Amino acid sequence: MSLNTQKYVMAIDQGTTSSRAILFDHSGQIVSTGQLEHEQIFPRAGWVEHDPKEIWRNVRQAVAQCLAASKDINSSNIVAVGITNQRETAVVWDKTTGEPVYNAIVWQDTRTDKICDELAQGDDDRFKERCGLPLATYFAGPKVKWILDNVDGAREKAERGDLLLGTTDSWVVWNMTGGVQGGVHVTDVTNASRTMLMNLDTLDWNPDICAAMGIPMSMLPEIKSSSEVYGEGRKGGFLVGVPIAGILGDQQAATFGQACFERGMAKNTYGTGCFMLMNTGEEVIHSRNGLLTTVCYKIGDNKPVYALEGSIAVAGSLVQWVRDNLGLIKDAAEIETLATTVDDNGGAYFVPAFSGLFAPYWKDDARGALVGLTRYVNKGHIARAVIESTAFQTREVAEAMAADAKD
Repeated sequence: MSLNTQKYVMAIDQGTTSSRAILFDHSGQIVSTGQLEHEQIFPRAGWVEHDPKEIWRNVRQAVAQCLAASKDINSSNIVAVGITNQRETAVVWDKTTGEPVYNAIVWQDTRTDKICDELAQGDDDRFKERCGLPLATYFAGPKVKWILDNVDGAREKAERGDLLLGTTDSWVVWNMTGGVQGGVHVTDVTNASRTMLMNLDTLDWNPDICAAMGIPMSMLPEIKSSSEVYGEGRKGGFLVGVPIAGILGDQQAATFGQACFERGMAKNTYGTGCFMLMNTGEEVIHSRNGLLTTVCYKIGDNKPVYALEGSIAVAGSLVQWVRDNLGLIKDAAEIETLATTVDDNGGAYFVPAFSGLFAPYWKDDARGALVGLTRYVNKGHIARAVIESTAFQTREVAEAMAADAKD
């Protein structure tokens, strides 16, 4: 029996609803995959959480599934692992025990609305010139502040230097590289740019913003480029000795994957939410029309490339809500079949502001609304309104992006 000497790369996608591992051969073809969903936790209205330990278990199982589904491939055949992740979801954990001090607070969560109001001091753009982001519940920094303010003993531990924070890429990499036994605490520039804590121009943490949010800088991961070796898989894992060599936030990874390498190129992708990013080159451009300024990617020692982003919180997750909460459909794919039973929306419109309204409005206190209802409207019209809501939101973001491009 001949040994497989070919080389492969693995991508780990730690997403909002699931964790996935995909093995690619040298030509970029998919060899095998593994995927597990994790629980969506809703403790109160507007609160959305994930269990970080479940996420880590699922990442390991997804990797194991992926390798088991491949033929004669093990860690010795894998030259590198890249990680992409849900971006603004915040995890805080104890570096001495490896235990999270609280569930991960998900990017869709709106509990930090009062914190954002207090930090704003009457100006939602208080930090925007430095970090590119308005004060909104979307971003990770205020979520960390909430944990430190509301979890018993968390602030004391943080001030002693015992706690670490990160988006889910940092949590996964720390565990992959050893955890309490020497785990590497890093993030990349794209994820760091979603915390509200990083200077866009210098790509380092801003001590003044950290102080304003009451976040000790000892908690912060080291900021790295999007493409370099951060560490290796730990002993006892499925990827022992394999270099972890790439980190990109999910929407930046999609922008890079869609080859938007030239200034002015843009992509729009649809998942839990919907996100349009436009490459603005090596220049930091601040939106005048409700978009975000973010890091698009940074390859090794090269200069960073920036982007304007239009973020829509609810797209595919609205279909999921219609399935799980209303029971109008049994499978997500049925939404289209149901929508085609009518010729139009019957005057019904859906505003899916479950997590407030993101770009271009940034209204944390907005809530979902189904309007225009009459006795004429049936479930087909509602299904049509659900699908059309993504189109209407996308058009608004596209118009804002076109307006910024003209400016």
